[in-house]
Formats: sequence, C-alpha cells, structure tokens
Amino acid sequence: MRHIISLLLENESGALSRVAGLFSARAYNIESLSVAPTDDPSLSRMTVVTNGTEEIIEQISKQLNKLIDVVKLIDMTADVHVERELMLIKVSAVDEERDEVKRLADIFNGRVIDVTDRTFTIEITGKGDKLNAFVAALSSITILEVVRSGSIGISRGETALG
Repeated sequence: MRHIISLLLENESGALSRVAGLFSARAYNIESLSVAPTDDPSLSRMTVVTNGTEEIIEQISKQLNKLIDVVKLIDMTADVHVERELMLIKVSAVDEERDEVKRLADIFNGRVIDVTDRTFTIEITGKGDKLNAFVAALSSITILEVVRSGSIGISRGETALG
C-alpha cells in the first residue's frame, strides 16, 4: 500500500542523507521525496512517499523516529489530507498543435509558463493521477521534457505536524 510520511527534521547538513540512507540500508523504496525549509529556518519538512505493508511502514516509522535529526513524524495516509504534485512539461507545438495544447492545458487547469515559436512549457498541479491523465491526453503531441516534484501533503483541519 502507498504511504505518505511527513517528517519535521532539523535543517542541518546530512539530515536528508541519513533519512535516505535508512531506506537504502533496509532495501525500502522511496517513490518520491521532497524537502524544504519551513517557516522556522532551523527546521525542514520532508515528505516521503513509499510502498509497503502496515508492518513495514511501522518499522520504517520506528527507525525514522530513532534518527537524531527527526523532530516529529506522521503517516498521513490514514488521515484526511491534501496531496499535490507539481509538473512542468515542455512540448513541441507548431501550427494546429498550438491550439490543442492550449485547450488541454485549460481543461486540466494548467498554466502556459513559457512560449517559443516551436514549444510550450506548461505548469500543472494536482494529484498524480491528474498529471498522468494530462500526459496521456498529450498522446498526439511530442513531449520534449517532463519534470515532476513528487507528492507533498498536509493534514486537513486542526491536525498539524509542527
């Protein structure tokens, strides 16, 4: 089962490496990883998306909580949460393809952020399924490059990590 684990950790060099090393040493896969400072410059928030049984996720959580850099950890999968991913996609767009690309970007609530006479670069956010559907909708268009951020998430309501 897919799990989204959110960590609050000390914003120090090597913290990311220690977390990634824990996954690597135990042969656990990281589907996506995102990390950035919070409103408190001494802390970073890391979001790790991984797959595993409840037992494996419990073991991962216990091991992560043992790391000195980890301040707080939550598995958001069971709770109601908001999840988003960012994708930048550059496509070839000439002649009649230009209107089709703009139409698809509008349908998926994307934004054209760069235009040349032969390309469009589109920014789109949402759940992974939405981004995958946008890529599939572009099947008749030449995709030149795709960059995805990986998932980030936040609990809904009163619950907060830090």
